[in-house]
Amino acid sequence: MTIADQAALLPRIRSALPSLRRSEARIAEVFLADPAGSAGLSMSEIASLCDTSTTTVMRFGKRMGYDSFRDLRIDLAREATRESLGTTARPLDTGDIDRDDSLDDVIAKITLNETLSISDTAENLDRGALRAAIDAIVGSRRIDLFGVGASSVVRLDLQQKLSRIGSTAFGWDDAHAAWTSASVLDAECVAIAISHSGTTRDTLSYLNLAKRAGARTIAITNFSASPLAETADIVLTTAARENKFRSGALGSRIAQLMVVDCLFTGIVQASYERSTAALTRTYSAIVESAAR
Repeated sequence: MTIADQAALLPRIRSALPSLRRSEARIAEVFLADPAGSAGLSMSEIASLCDTSTTTVMRFGKRMGYDSFRDLRIDLAREATRESLGTTARPLDTGDIDRDDSLDDVIAKITLNETLSISDTAENLDRGALRAAIDAIVGSRRIDLFGVGASSVVRLDLQQKLSRIGSTAFGWDDAHAAWTSASVLDAECVAIAISHSGTTRDTLSYLNLAKRAGARTIAITNFSASPLAETADIVLTTAARENKFRSGALGSRIAQLMVVDCLFTGIVQASYERSTAALTRTYSAIVESAAR
């Protein structure tokens, strides 16, 4: 298996991190911290560096979809080259923000982090899942959305976009209100849950209730093996990069908003006449009201 056969390796490793065993997670962190350097190490060197066995290294490779450790190293080297070429105009330091960083360092690190979050998400976004989500929303009579924290900002953005094209879209801030709404949805409705980790308890409860009620369910999350992803009918996976300063709130938000923009644009295309007419009317309403 090579990089051309499926989603790029580094985003795949990031997505799998929460579900890895501790020994496998150490291997993942070495690969993510220095892709170019670790691509040149042997299996025994990786095992020694991660204080584990060569069997565990081999098991990690198979978990990532590789029949041989050599194929994994080849894709790791390719990924390192891709990231290097994609960021030649910026510093290659993608590490955490340190307390002694200058303001220029902060700007550079955040810019690079968010740029890579968007590019990785674009490269690895499942086109089939995106098309299925577009079709489900276009064919629905009602869309309900829920997300907490940073994901609530993304939820509001999508809700407002859908409202502008005449879709009946409800967004919920309160978990109890969201659960109540989810429980009365039906097969003609779509429920969208947004969570970077895919483990947020309130969001997972919301999607489970909507699914039991018969609604078509969509998850936007960073982790394909998360409980939220396993619950949803359709999963749109981001490939965000977070740091210890604000884990789950920087790159994740940008990546989620990019997915929302792709989803919304696809919906407009699929319902072109109705959506463009609605956009024209809503734009005119704002312009006319502001001119009074």
